Amino acid sequence: MESFFTDRFAYTLAINLALFGVFGYLLTRKNLLAYFSQGRWWLTWLSIAVITLMDELTSIFYAPSEAFRVIGTNAIAFLIVTSFFIRLISTRMIEIAEILEFHGIKGGGVYSFSYLVLGPSVSFIAVASILVTYVLTASISTVSAVENGTAFFQMSETGKLMIEFGLVWFVALINIAGIKENAKLTFGIFIVASIILINLLFMGTMDMGPHHWDTVGQSFVNVAVGMDYGNVFNTFFFLVIGISSCILAYSGIESVVQTASLVKSWRDVGKAYTFLALTTGIFTPFIAAVVLSSDINLVEHETDLITQFAKMVGGIPFGYIVGILASVLLMMAVNTAYIASSELMERVAHRYGFHWIIKTNKRQSLYRVHIANALFYSLIIYITSGSQTTLAEMYALGLLASFAINIGSLLIYRYSKGTRESLAYNTSRLGTLIIFVILLSCFLYLGYHKPYGTLMWSSVTAIFLFVGLRVARKRAPEIKEIQQTDQPLNMIFYLVESEAENLHIYFRRPKENAPQIDDKSSAFISLYHPRQGIPEKVAPNHFRFANQSQSVYQGMIEILYALEYELPHKKITVHMGWPTSSWFDRLSIGVMIFSVIRLPKMFPRFNFVIEYFGHEKVHK
Repeated sequence: MESFFTDRFAYTLAINLALFGVFGYLLTRKNLLAYFSQGRWWLTWLSIAVITLMDELTSIFYAPSEAFRVIGTNAIAFLIVTSFFIRLISTRMIEIAEILEFHGIKGGGVYSFSYLVLGPSVSFIAVASILVTYVLTASISTVSAVENGTAFFQMSETGKLMIEFGLVWFVALINIAGIKENAKLTFGIFIVASIILINLLFMGTMDMGPHHWDTVGQSFVNVAVGMDYGNVFNTFFFLVIGISSCILAYSGIESVVQTASLVKSWRDVGKAYTFLALTTGIFTPFIAAVVLSSDINLVEHETDLITQFAKMVGGIPFGYIVGILASVLLMMAVNTAYIASSELMERVAHRYGFHWIIKTNKRQSLYRVHIANALFYSLIIYITSGSQTTLAEMYALGLLASFAINIGSLLIYRYSKGTRESLAYNTSRLGTLIIFVILLSCFLYLGYHKPYGTLMWSSVTAIFLFVGLRVARKRAPEIKEIQQTDQPLNMIFYLVESEAENLHIYFRRPKENAPQIDDKSSAFISLYHPRQGIPEKVAPNHFRFANQSQSVYQGMIEILYALEYELPHKKITVHMGWPTSSWFDRLSIGVMIFSVIRLPKMFPRFNFVIEYFGHEKVHK
C-alpha cells in the first residue's frame, strides 16, 4: 500500500512537471495568440481553438450524467463513437469555412452558409436553431454552474433559482459594461483547467480496479451486441439512439466556424479543429469512461457528478477546487452565449437594416441585445424550474438542427457547384450524405421523444420565419442586386441592331468567363442568384439575369421564348458549355441536361449545341 502511494505521488509529480514545462514553453513563444498583419490584428488558430475548447469542455459537467440517464453504461462506448462522428462533422466545417471565404464571407457559421446556399427561408430556420442553442447553452450552463458550485452545501431549490437568475444578470451586466473575454484571459484559464482536469483524470484512472475495467469492457460488449442485433434498420436505430444521447458532450464545435472572421485564413480553422480532435476529442470520452465506471452513485449525483467524483478520488479540498473550476468554466460558457448571440443578431440586423436593435452604448456594447438575452435566459430557467434534465432535452434538439442544416447545405452546394470553386479541401460526398442522414435521424428521434425541446425549437422557428420572411420581402440585400440586373429587352434591342442573319446565344454559369469582345451577332448570358452577387459585366454583349424564384432551366426557357417572339426573322443557335470537372459535377449538370434535351421540341426553329473547344498543347 505504501509503495502504491509512493508511485502515485511520483507519477502525479511527473505529470504536473510535464504540464508546467509544456505551458511554460508555450508562453515564451512570440505571437502565440495574436499577430499583426495587413493592417489589423488576427487571432492565431490556437486562440480560436482554445476559445472553442473552453466552450466544449464545459459539457463534461452535465453531458456524461445525461447520457447515462438515457442509455446507462452504454454511454461509455457511445461517447467514443460520438467523438469520432463529431470529428467527421468537423472536416465538413473546414470545407464550409473554405467555401465561405471563397465567396468573401468570414464568420457567421451556419447562418451565413445556409443563407448563401438556400436563401432567407432556411437561414431564418438556422438563426432560430442557433439562438435556441445559445439560449440553452446559457441556461444549462447557469444551472450546472450553481449545482457544481453548491455541491457541498445544502440549499433550497428556491435559493438555487435566485442564484441562477443573479448569475444570468451578472454576466449580462459584464457584457453591457463592455467587458468581454479575451484570448489571453481564456488561455490563462485554459492552462489552469488543463492542469486540474488532467490531475482529476489521472487520479480517477489510478483508482480504477478490475471491476471498473470490467464495466468499461461490458459497455463495449453491449454496444457491439446491440449493433449486431436484428437487421440493418435495427442497427441504424440503435446507433441513432446512442449518438443522440451523447451529442451534448461535444456541443460548441461550431464555434470555430462562427469565429472564422477573427483569423486570417480558413486553414487556421482546419488547424483549430485538429487541435480539438487531439484534446477534447480524446479527453471527454476518457474522463466520462472513468467517472461512469466508478463506484459513485450516478443517480444521486446527476447534477454535480464530476465535482463529487473529484471529492471521492482526491478528497474534499480537491472537490472544492473542481467545483470552483466548474463554476468558472460554466460562467465563461454563459458569457460566450451572450457574445455569440449578440454577434449573430448584429449580422442579421445589418443585413436587413434594423440598426436600432444593434445600437451600442458608450462602451460599444450591444446593450439592447444583451438585455433581451438576459430576459429570455431567465424565462427559460423559470419555466423549466432550473431542471438540468429538461434543459438538456431541449438543448440537444437545437444543436442537431444546426448541425443538420449546415451539413445539408454543404451537400446541396457540392451537388450544384461541384468542386470547381474550392479545390484545396474537399471531403467525400457520400460521407457527407451519410452524416446528414444520421444527423437528420437523430433530430427526428429527439423531436419525437423530447416534446419540450420540440415545442421550444418549433415555436422559435415559426416566429423567426413569420417575421423574417416579411422583412426579407422589403429589406433583403438581394433587392439591390436585382436592381442592377439586365432586362431581356436590353438583349433583344442589342441583337436587333445586328445585320447578321445568324445569331449566337451562349449560356454561361456565373463564375465562368464571359467574352470581352463586342460582337453584335452574339450574346453571352449569365444566370446568377442574387445571394451570390451580380457577375461583373465584361462586354456590351454580356447580359446578367437574376434567377431567384425559379430553376436555371425555367430561366433559360423564359429567355428563349422572348427571343423566339421578338426575333422571328433571325436564325438562332443556342450554345451550352461542356462540363469537364469531376464525375460528380458532370452528374449534377446531367440532371439539368436531362431537362435541356427537351428544348429542341419546344423551339424547333433554333439550333442547340453542347460544345467543347480543346486547348492546343504547347511543345517545348
